[in-house]
Amino acid sequence: MTADVRDDGFRGPDPVRGGRDDGFRGPDPVRGGDGGREAGRGDGFSGRDGFRGEGRGSGAVFRGQRETGDARADRGEGFRGRDGDRGRSGGGDGFRGRDAGRGGDGRGGGFRGRDGGRGGARRGGDGGRGRGPAGGRGGRPTVDPARFAAYEAVAAVHRDDAYANLVLPNILRDRDVRGRDAAFATELTYGALRSLGTLDAVIAVAAGREVDRIDPPARDALRLGAYQILYMRVPAHAAVSSTVDLVRIVAPGATGFANAVLREITTRDADAWVEQLAPSYEKDPVGNLSLSYSHPQWIVRAFQEALGGSLDDTARLLIEDNQAPAVHLCVRPGRADAVDLAEEVGGTPGAFSPYAVYLAGGAPGDLAAIRDGRAHVQDEGSQLVATALADAPIEGDDARWLDLCAGPGGKAGLLAALAAQRGAHLTAVEVTPHRAELVTRAVAGFPATVLNTDGRTVGRDPDLPEQGFDRVLVDAPCTGLGALRRRPESRWRRQPSDLPPLTRLQRELLTAALRAVRPGGVVGYVTCSPHMVETHVSVTEGTRRADIPVDFVDARPLLPAGMPGLGTGPTVQLWPHRHGTDAMFLAVLRRTA
Repeated sequence: MTADVRDDGFRGPDPVRGGRDDGFRGPDPVRGGDGGREAGRGDGFSGRDGFRGEGRGSGAVFRGQRETGDARADRGEGFRGRDGDRGRSGGGDGFRGRDAGRGGDGRGGGFRGRDGGRGGARRGGDGGRGRGPAGGRGGRPTVDPARFAAYEAVAAVHRDDAYANLVLPNILRDRDVRGRDAAFATELTYGALRSLGTLDAVIAVAAGREVDRIDPPARDALRLGAYQILYMRVPAHAAVSSTVDLVRIVAPGATGFANAVLREITTRDADAWVEQLAPSYEKDPVGNLSLSYSHPQWIVRAFQEALGGSLDDTARLLIEDNQAPAVHLCVRPGRADAVDLAEEVGGTPGAFSPYAVYLAGGAPGDLAAIRDGRAHVQDEGSQLVATALADAPIEGDDARWLDLCAGPGGKAGLLAALAAQRGAHLTAVEVTPHRAELVTRAVAGFPATVLNTDGRTVGRDPDLPEQGFDRVLVDAPCTGLGALRRRPESRWRRQPSDLPPLTRLQRELLTAALRAVRPGGVVGYVTCSPHMVETHVSVTEGTRRADIPVDFVDARPLLPAGMPGLGTGPTVQLWPHRHGTDAMFLAVLRRTA
């Protein structure tokens, strides 16, 4: 069968179900999931290596074959080319400089949309009758739905402090963007957010001004255009043309400016821009890695410290952070088996957790196993730390379990299922009402009680007595630096100033957990962050301030036999680039008196 070749870099005989080079494997890669912190769906990509992008600045480069020039010619963009030739095939975007938005010469805009409609390359700036959300008649250009959906999501993230993994699925559903178009919109959204630091550095040079001096709508559109030019297999002329059409709609006064900036960006590839802009690796390795792999410098330093100072290991982690993560399912013990579920959903049993299934593709929310409560979406690392606590040896009673920070409910759901098999009861505490409701749904049908209260009230709340529990989990609120693959905007939203209040809360919650556990019982302290201040420092300070005698339990034997890269103990730090999980930290403490 002849491959379908499109201007956006996607190719294959079936645009969504297989036989493709772009790493998208499911019918709708973005729908589903509860938006929870530990949910394993992030951006809905199901293949860990779907976007390898090895090498500097290459974050999410598609691995598929390049389109041929013949396949891209005569597509109706009316592209004039950098030499100003007006030819209607294979040339530039028909923009005439600073008056590009006028469309008076019968050639402006002309982007035909992703549905293959002509969009009126000969009919002026209205872009014709494409299906773009802002397209149509009346002198306005057409912007295809996938690119406009990506713009709306990125704008919401920057304007409203929204989370992409929450807003993008709703946008795609509302605009009826599906299949290959949804995949394109998802990669464009998440890729632009992940690569923001590098993109902004390039845009600033190309524009001759700092990005904070660019009007926000134009700035977000430029980021999307730059990402297509530098990191996707979108032909440069299509990226420029479609982005300027978008700017005509969201920032009409900036069309000529956007055209000039984007054309300047096309003069170099991503590696050449990084070579020009990044400081010397020999003189400033952190600065070089920061710009090359688009992470703030303070995060690069934190990762380097947590990795024992290794810059090579840090670079591998940064590269992995820029990949689209796999979707992990967690079967609920007693309700399903991982091997059986993998066969049912066309997935693969997890590499480490006995309850993990790697989803092969599609929308996890559409699965019968999710709807009927046999499984939930959860990163394999989160599964491992929860089961490690459940498997830690204790003497005496083992009937009272406590999850002190249970929202949104992934770990609570797994612990409740394990508790049911062992004749135990789980008390799940969540201070936020909405998240407490999520926990209630997660533990439905299991022996569990959900308390909508503050976990620090141990000893003051009659439902949280001191020395009242045999096992206690503290999944402490943290910066979330271990899940940057799934929350691409978090790397730019978090600041070092977030650490003091978070670490104070972490130590208070750990102290409360040590009060709640009985002598001989165990506490598991967990963060989804490898930052040393949130891991080793918080554990050391929390135990010191609690003034309760404890011993560290070596957590390594509590994880699957043969699991590599677990360090020297007694704590464990998981890593995306070593284990394929979020960067979960685990310390297990036994109260001795």
